[in-house]
Amino acid sequence: MTQQFEIFVQNKPGDVSRIAEALSRNSVNIRGISTDLGPPRPMVRIVTDDDASTRSALRAANVEFSERDIDVVSLPDRPGELAKVTKVLSRSGINIESMFILGTHGNNVREIAIATDDGARAREVLSRYI
Repeated sequence: MTQQFEIFVQNKPGDVSRIAEALSRNSVNIRGISTDLGPPRPMVRIVTDDDASTRSALRAANVEFSERDIDVVSLPDRPGELAKVTKVLSRSGINIESMFILGTHGNNVREIAIATDDGARAREVLSRYI
């Protein structure tokens, strides 16, 4: 299972830099990052290549964070693929709470990180799709 780290920030200059530096000092590679700086709690979401080292680095930097399970889905890099996946989840009554592209892998395949309100059910539904 892949983890998404939700790092709580104050929405001021240097927040993202402090996180990136803490991970860099611990040789943690960031695979994906997004920001959500609106209310009620500004946060930076990241997916890395090493959950244990990420956890350790954030604790050492005295940064407040939470974790959540995410699903990483590989999709062909062509129009309509994301629409298909999101429609399958929607029709199953599963809400997408966060999502972002992690990058390419192999022959033009996009990896998408998806956090939902029902991870076990999402994995079941997605396993039938992919």
